[in-house]
Amino acid sequence: MAFVKLGSKSEAFRREGQAWHCTSGLPSDVTIEIGEMFFYLHKFPLISRSGLLAKLIKESSNDDGSVCVLQLSDIPGGAKAFELVAKFCYGVKIELTPLNIVSLRCASEYLQMTEETGDGNLITQTEAFLNDVFGNWTDTIKALETCEEVLPHAEELHIVSRCINSLAMKACTDTKLFNWPVSENGQEGTTGADIWNGISVEKRIQPLTDDWWYEDVSFLSLPLYKRLIQAVEAGGMRPENVAGALVFYAKKYIPLMNRQASFKDATSHTKSGSTISTPSEADQRVLLEEIMELLPNQKGVTETRFLLRLLRTAMMLQASPSCRENLERRVGLQLDQAALDDVLIPNMGYSVETLYDIDCFQRILDHFMSIDQASSAPSPCIIEESQLMEGSLPLTSLTKVSNLVDSYLAEVAPDVNFKFPKFQSLAATIPDFARPLSDGIYRAIDIYLKAHPWLTDSEREQICRLMNCQKLSLEACTHAAQNERLPLRVIVQVLFFEQLRLRTSISGWFFVSDNLDNSQSSIRRGNHDTNTANDRGSSIDDMRERVAELEKECNSMKQEFKKVVKTKKRWNVFCGKKSQCDLNTVKPCKIQPPPVNEHKNHKKGET
Repeated sequence: MAFVKLGSKSEAFRREGQAWHCTSGLPSDVTIEIGEMFFYLHKFPLISRSGLLAKLIKESSNDDGSVCVLQLSDIPGGAKAFELVAKFCYGVKIELTPLNIVSLRCASEYLQMTEETGDGNLITQTEAFLNDVFGNWTDTIKALETCEEVLPHAEELHIVSRCINSLAMKACTDTKLFNWPVSENGQEGTTGADIWNGISVEKRIQPLTDDWWYEDVSFLSLPLYKRLIQAVEAGGMRPENVAGALVFYAKKYIPLMNRQASFKDATSHTKSGSTISTPSEADQRVLLEEIMELLPNQKGVTETRFLLRLLRTAMMLQASPSCRENLERRVGLQLDQAALDDVLIPNMGYSVETLYDIDCFQRILDHFMSIDQASSAPSPCIIEESQLMEGSLPLTSLTKVSNLVDSYLAEVAPDVNFKFPKFQSLAATIPDFARPLSDGIYRAIDIYLKAHPWLTDSEREQICRLMNCQKLSLEACTHAAQNERLPLRVIVQVLFFEQLRLRTSISGWFFVSDNLDNSQSSIRRGNHDTNTANDRGSSIDDMRERVAELEKECNSMKQEFKKVVKTKKRWNVFCGKKSQCDLNTVKPCKIQPPPVNEHKNHKKGET
C-alpha cells in the first residue's frame, strides 16, 4: 500500500477524553467543536493554511481577547479527518494513505486550503498523492471504498468517477500484452525466492485469468459496483466477463441462491465474504432486480443454469413481475442449454396445486418456440433409428428441447393434480418432426396413465395421439404391445407398424444382397456364394420365426378385439360411417420371402 509522509515535527497533541490539546505550552485561543470532539488550538497555524478558518476566526473574534469558538460539524471526514488537518497546519508528521486520502482531500477543499493561502498546501499534496493512488489497482479500490463516508463531497470533486475509470481501464486491459502488475485477490505481482532444501528457488508469477478482478471489486456497495460494471462495458469488455462478474457478486450477496447450489459451489463463492452479515430479503430482492438489469442480453453469455436459479430465487423473494417475465424470456432464449434438474422449479404460489410450477415452464417453452420457430426447419421427415444410434445427424436446438420436454413430462406425470389439459398442451407444444424418436413421450404418457387411472377412454385416445407409433424403437414397441393401459386401437397400430418395418427391412436386405452378389468377381464367387447362402438361410429362418410370431399376436388381438366390441356394443368408437379400421376385414399380412432353394438354383444357373 502506497503512502506519503508530510511534516517534520514530532507529535504535539495529546488526547484527554473527548478533547485534543496542543502541547506547545502556549494557551489556546481558538476552540473548534466537531460533534462531541473539542480541539483546543491556536489561531495563527490555522489561519496560515485554511482560508475558511481565517474567515470564520476573523468574523467571530472579539476585542476582549476571549477564546474563539467555531463549530465545524459538517466537515467531511469528521473529527478524524480534522485531526490530520490540524497536525498538517502545525507541521507535525502525518501519513497519507489510500484509506485517508479521500477524506483529507475533501476536508482540505472544504477548509479552502489552497496555494493562495500557503505554499505546498494540503489540496496540492492530497491531489498529487491521489494521482499516485489511481496508478495502483489495490490502492484505488481502497480509496473508492472510503468514498462512501464522504460521498457527496467525493462526487463533487470527481474522485468517485476517477476511481471507477481507473479500475475499469485496468480491468479491461489485456494483462498478457502489458503484464499488468496485479495478481489475484488484489495483490501486486512481485517475484520472490523460496528456500527449498538449502537451494534458492525463484517464484514465478502465475498468469492471470479473465476473472482475476471479480473478488477484488465484489466488496463495493451496489451503487458503486453498478457504476463500475457500466464503465467496464463502455470500455469494451467481453460480455462473458461482465456476466461472470455479476454472477460472482450475486452468489456472494444473495444467500438464497446458494441454497440451491451444491455445497462446493456455495462455499467457493462465499469463502471471501464469510464475515459479511446476511442481507435482508428486501435488500436481496433489490440486488437481484439490479443484477437482472445489468446482465448482458446476448444469448449464451450467461449460463442457463444461473438464470434458472435466479428465476427461482426471484419467486422466493417475490420480485417484481417484470423481473420474473424478463428472466423467463431470457431462459426461453437458450432453453436448449438447460438441464432437467434446473427446470424443475417448485411451485411457490399461494394456491399450490402441483409440486412443480408447470405454468412457468410452459411460458418458458412458449418463449423458446416463438424465437426458434423461424430458425427451425419444418420438414416432417422420418429419421431412421439406426441413423440416430450412429450419431450421424446432429441434434438441433429444437430436438434438444423436445427431449427436455419429454423428460420433464415424465418427471411431473406422477403428480395426481397434474391436469389432463395441461399435460396435453405442454406435450403438443413440440411439433412431431422435432421428435426423432417417440420413446420419450411414450414413457411420459405411460407414467401419466398409470398415475391417472380415472381418465376416460376418449382422454386416453387423445393423449396417445401425442406420440407417433412409427417412431417407436423396438424396445418401446415390445413394451407397448403388452401395455394394458394403452387403448386397444393404439396397440393394434403399434403391431401393424412393427410388421411393416420388418417387411421393409427384409426387402432392403434382399436388395442389398443382390447388389453385393452381382458385384463379386468370378474367381472368388464360388466360396463366397457358399458362405453367403448359409448365412442367408439362417437369417431367413429367423425372419420367418419373427413374422410367424407377429401373425399370431395380430390374430389373438383381432379375436380379443371382437369379443370386446361384441360385449360392450360400442362399434361406433372404432368404426365410423366410413370406417378406416374395420378389423373384420383386416387380414394379418403374411410375408412370403422367396424360397431358399430357388434362390440357390438361380444363383447356380448364373454361375
